Amino acid sequence: MSKSPSLGFAKAAAALLLVGAFASAPAKDVAVNLTGDQEVPPVTTTATGAGTISIGQDKSVKGTIRTTGIQGTVAHIHLASPGKNGPPIITLVKSGDNMWMVPDGSKLTDDQYKSFENGDLYVNVHSDAHKGGEIRTQLKP
Repeated sequence: MSKSPSLGFAKAAAALLLVGAFASAPAKDVAVNLTGDQEVPPVTTTATGAGTISIGQDKSVKGTIRTTGIQGTVAHIHLASPGKNGPPIITLVKSGDNMWMVPDGSKLTDDQYKSFENGDLYVNVHSDAHKGGEIRTQLKP
């Protein structure tokens, strides 16, 4: 019994797809733990946040954060080094009670990606009590 040419082609195509999947650049998953003492200036609060922010080598950004002990009004990824405040570059979307997510299709610019690699991006959650931010953490690759 001979093998059909189409079966050989299908196997080759499947192998190429598999290789392509592994050849794509992996994202850098950053576990985040937000606290008030990381804010600038530090905030005394029992609020916390935890989650994962993933940044791909194609500069795509994904992720979610769950907060506790805070009525968050807005959350952002900001551009600034540790100990400094900076402008927001991505506004997170409230996706449920105490849940924030990076909007689909979010991407960093080339300069913002370099800042990420240098540890100069942070994520924080703002509240009515602390309009400048109540909990924060740096994104460390």
